[in-house]
Amino acid sequence: MKKAVRFFAVALAALMLLTTLAGCGEDYSDKIVLGGIGPVTGTASTYGTSVRNAMQIAIDEINANGGVNGVKLAMIFQDDEADGTKAKSAYETLMDKGMDILIGAVTSGASVALNDLTAKDGILQITPSASQIEAAQNPNSFRVCFTDPLQGIAMAEYAYQTLGYKKVAIIHNHDDDYSTGMYQAFVERYKELGGTISEDVSFSKDASDFSAQMTKIAASDAEFLYMPIYAEKAAQIVITANEKGVNLPLVGGDGLDGILEYLTGDNAKLVEGLIFLTPFVSTDEAANVKAFTETYTKKYGKAPDQFAADAYDAVYLAKLALEKAGVTSPDAINNAALIAAMTEIELDGLTGKMTFDANGEPQKGAKVAKIENGVYVAQ
Repeated sequence: MKKAVRFFAVALAALMLLTTLAGCGEDYSDKIVLGGIGPVTGTASTYGTSVRNAMQIAIDEINANGGVNGVKLAMIFQDDEADGTKAKSAYETLMDKGMDILIGAVTSGASVALNDLTAKDGILQITPSASQIEAAQNPNSFRVCFTDPLQGIAMAEYAYQTLGYKKVAIIHNHDDDYSTGMYQAFVERYKELGGTISEDVSFSKDASDFSAQMTKIAASDAEFLYMPIYAEKAAQIVITANEKGVNLPLVGGDGLDGILEYLTGDNAKLVEGLIFLTPFVSTDEAANVKAFTETYTKKYGKAPDQFAADAYDAVYLAKLALEKAGVTSPDAINNAALIAAMTEIELDGLTGKMTFDANGEPQKGAKVAKIENGVYVAQ
């Protein structure tokens, strides 16, 4: 009898503990869960933070306006430090927590690392900013941003045809798919147009000294410096360039958005005049851009970048897909219907009016931004 009483007591205690633990977390059972994956720590943290912040703004707006067919949205965001292995772990955590749609990953390498997992689960995946071709290679995957090759081609044409530059010096990260994708497309198109590669240097992902590369570029006859790289490394490079006497106009892709955050004091002046491809500029006078910029700045203390705008649009794309698929409850979500809906919707978003083809690629126009007096300005 004592054994029976003891067993009952232990079982009751265990049940109470489970109930207590369950109560510690938020209950998402009556909500549609958007999972986010991106770097909020590490050298690429500015990108993931922007995505997380903008996702929350979009979700709050949608919920305030009745949600999706009366169902509220919720966000769970996991840090991947822009690392593929950590992105996989983050994905499994989100699936365990009941994720319905994935917004992410933010960076290309991390997003590509998720391809097999998301395809196997058949979940709708919308990456705000993973621009590597392979990031949208599966039928369940879509992207808001432009691909790396498209960026390289667009900037080669802009530099040669619009800016009139006939000779270029290039520095890229040979360990990074984002960088090499843009680099290769740029070089091919620039040469086709008649441009000359005056100097071509690269660096590894762990590099911190760019003296040798800038010394070579300083000795070249290049008319501008093309940097198909991320902002954190670009900031280090422009400082070294200044030290080595390199005083060339700067051109790059969307990874340069946010570079001013890595430069303080007089160093910020080193990127004055920098031009980069982007789908979004916070100083744009469009009503939706002004409203978003005001909300974001008030909430987070700084203007949003294009990563934030991409993420905001990604959430609204998820909303449109859910509505198109006729989702009226979390239990009614059909992954196949959601994926099919993505090619049937149109969004007039912060990053442009867009539709999607069967390959998951956005059909929309590109913009170019320039840093003028320490501010990003649309061209």
